[in-house]
Amino acid sequence: MNTARIHYSIRPSNPKAHLLEVRCKLLDPDPPGQRFAMPAWTPGSYLIRDFARHIVAIRAEAAGKPVRLEKIDKHSWRAAPVEKGESLTVICDIYAWDLSVRGAHVDQTHAFFNGSSVFLRAIGQEDRPCLIDLERPVGSEFHGWRVATALTPASRSAARQCAFGLYRAENYDELIDHPVEMGSFTLGTFIACGVPHEVAISGRHDCDLERLTSDLQRICEWQIRFFGEPAPMPHYVFLVTAVGDAYGGLEHRASAALLCARDDLPYRGMRGTPRRYQSFLGLCSHEYFHAWNVKRIKPAAFDSYNLDAENYTTLLWAFEGFTSYYDDLALLRCGAIKRKDWLKRIATTIDKVQREPGRQRQTLADSSFDAWTKYYRPNENTPNAVVSYYAKGALVALALDLTLRAGTMGRISLDDVMRALWQRHGQGDGRGIGDDDIRLIAEELSGLDLRQFFTEAILGTSEMDLASLMRPFGMRLQRTAASSTPLLGAKTSHDGDHVRLATVYDGGPAQRAGLSAGDTLLAIDGLRVTPLTLERMLSRRRPGDSLIVHVFRRDELMKFTVRVGEPARDSHNLKTKRKPNALRQAWLHG
Repeated sequence: MNTARIHYSIRPSNPKAHLLEVRCKLLDPDPPGQRFAMPAWTPGSYLIRDFARHIVAIRAEAAGKPVRLEKIDKHSWRAAPVEKGESLTVICDIYAWDLSVRGAHVDQTHAFFNGSSVFLRAIGQEDRPCLIDLERPVGSEFHGWRVATALTPASRSAARQCAFGLYRAENYDELIDHPVEMGSFTLGTFIACGVPHEVAISGRHDCDLERLTSDLQRICEWQIRFFGEPAPMPHYVFLVTAVGDAYGGLEHRASAALLCARDDLPYRGMRGTPRRYQSFLGLCSHEYFHAWNVKRIKPAAFDSYNLDAENYTTLLWAFEGFTSYYDDLALLRCGAIKRKDWLKRIATTIDKVQREPGRQRQTLADSSFDAWTKYYRPNENTPNAVVSYYAKGALVALALDLTLRAGTMGRISLDDVMRALWQRHGQGDGRGIGDDDIRLIAEELSGLDLRQFFTEAILGTSEMDLASLMRPFGMRLQRTAASSTPLLGAKTSHDGDHVRLATVYDGGPAQRAGLSAGDTLLAIDGLRVTPLTLERMLSRRRPGDSLIVHVFRRDELMKFTVRVGEPARDSHNLKTKRKPNALRQAWLHG
């Protein structure tokens, strides 16, 4: 690595102005003129984000003299040729004010960046080793700052825990797959199956680090043993940013970037495992499982990322959906949550899928393929047009697991399929999986014909009969109305005292009456509607009653007659029979 021919450096140059200075120095630039490009998206988040738009200034130099940069398109440049033997340096000033796991965010309190959003790619030199100098911002107020990253240290100073200095990456792909946190974060550590793990929490919080690291250790050890030791990474870092209200994560090969509400974290004296903390542990479990399922077991379309344009696959239901199934199952199997909590989380997933009419229009294969233009670009009609490959994908994983277990009398399960995928595609030749590979492996291991199952679940929109699949396991799925209030057929949002229709559901009373998303509800039967009165007004009506509804659509007053419907039977409960069941025990306890 001492012979690395590409040197990067990054420094918060003006935290108050949210600016990063990023340098890329090439010792061997392309003689005809070196091309550079900023990624248009980041792996794991399937949306064109055009990170180059955050570059506020860009320049090049060689031997202390300016070098002309020609802009080729929205995210690429070509430098003029330099003298033989001279290095070429490109310097970018990047505006970093995207508080998310995908971009970069800098102020006086911390700096976080995802590599795809800040590092230029030297075209033609992507496979060359890199050195990265992580630099402290200038000023005495930053003397307490540290670094958290899974990048490999390349200097004695960086080798010290959480130190600034030189780090290394084998190639550009590795460079952008290690996010970095700088600041005065809280640090927790633990060992899972011999692998050092760190939890770096930035933002104000009162987290009980002992409780958090203990729970994460259980989760990580279960997942490592699930796929088989040793773990695929020598070191792992959870980078957590705690804010008032947020939720999200992005997986990387040896780390996870996480955004959460500070109230999601455990606190000293906390009893049990509250729902919010369960959700945070589920998020950590989800991103950690991705270290195998998508970072190493991946679709064939992701064997080599094209960072300039969309990379289409029909398999996100397997990589996000199956991961969503196992993130909660891991919590149960390792003892982080109780069975009743897990049953509630499964029921919530079923509710989510059932409450969105889009499941009847879009297949999981199409949902995966269209993630770039639909799932990641939601609008008021998204629930009517789109099915979540996360939520329904998790239910398909559940259904497939139950089908395999029942069809083989417990001999084969989805666990076996996942381990086979790991051995053949993750640990094996590294070849990405094709559209039929999961089915073929499941059929090979089980001896079952699963063509109809996959056709209906992945390529169709029919309902899955989860209740029937659960019966051999001594489990009962009940479907009831979540509320006795007559159905309006719309999702509302509040803006002060105003009630707006956020979504009008296909085929519901509101749509049949002519109401539209964006309408502001003014009155029902001559009485003013507020966020406090809407539910009360509807609860006093009976299914089939007609309501006179006045709304503003834009600046026009409009009147509609709405006949409210029966309460939707879209709430589910899962119960287990008290009688011991061998199939269920093997499933829930692994």
